[in-house]
Amino acid sequence: MIARESTPTSSPATTSRLWLAGPIGLWAVVGTFVLLGVIRSVQVDVPFRDPHGAYWWSRVELTASIFVGCVLLEGIVRAGLPLSPARVWSVIREKWTVGRLVYSWGALLAYHATYLTYHNLKSWNDLRTPRDGMLLDWDRALFFGHSPAVLIHDLLGEHVAAWILFVWYETFPTLVVVAFPACVALAKRVKDAYVCIAAFVWVWMLGTGTYYLIPSLGPFHSAPQEFSGLPHMPIQDTQARYMGQWENLRADPHAHDAFAQVAAFASLHVGVAAVILGVVWWHRMRLATIAMTIFVAGTMVATVYLGWHFFVDDLAGLAIAALAWILGPPTVGVRRRPVRSS
Repeated sequence: MIARESTPTSSPATTSRLWLAGPIGLWAVVGTFVLLGVIRSVQVDVPFRDPHGAYWWSRVELTASIFVGCVLLEGIVRAGLPLSPARVWSVIREKWTVGRLVYSWGALLAYHATYLTYHNLKSWNDLRTPRDGMLLDWDRALFFGHSPAVLIHDLLGEHVAAWILFVWYETFPTLVVVAFPACVALAKRVKDAYVCIAAFVWVWMLGTGTYYLIPSLGPFHSAPQEFSGLPHMPIQDTQARYMGQWENLRADPHAHDAFAQVAAFASLHVGVAAVILGVVWWHRMRLATIAMTIFVAGTMVATVYLGWHFFVDDLAGLAIAALAWILGPPTVGVRRRPVRSS
């Protein structure tokens, strides 16, 4: 059972407290966030929505599929050669007791509750007046009167680099969809799975807070002339669709399909990618940490280059990721990273 991960000298009462700390701490935070979502829903008189099941039902199903795939893959690797279905099944059953499954899915469902609430709060925030002009001014102040996007365009060009950075940017959704169930399914210690999920939960919540702190749409809308030299890519179609959703929401917030998803400050592409960097760092995966550091840096370039974010959005994304990792471990009662495997 899960309790075998405790130290041999722990009493049953101490073990119970240790393992209750994770779910209680995580769900206390998530429950508070959901409650804030309910309060905001009442304020704007718009119910929670899940368009086409995009943020709950289909996501939970996808998470389950990835989770099963990770469990099976790990079982195959741990079973070793020669492979046999019986040996793989035995290895999987040894790790995945009913208790561990329930405990692990408690964390995954907490993530999904956060994710659904995040998207609804993000949508309702688009009813507020954007303040992109202030962010534009901050960017130019940081770059001595220049636009960081224009500077990157001049440095990298606006053709081959545009497609490379487009592909780089678009890998983010797949990375996130795989990362959070994998960090639960592949964790040796269940408490490490809770630490990582807590960090993910915190970054989505903190990101929502920054959206409300400074409502914004992004430089692609507020300074479109800076991106007119880029080739037409699917990114422009996505930006146009987001602006159409934004306009429809503001025209009739109570329409059944009124749901918008555009916000700039802070960049959660950067913030969540940096949390994934924290996941591999937490597990002392040196090569993966180097790879994710490069990915985060490239994502920062791509968000500015393509017009999704101001440079200050990226800085804020890094800041909330760091704060998410400061808050994550104590939220679930964990103090230390796992020791390096011998």
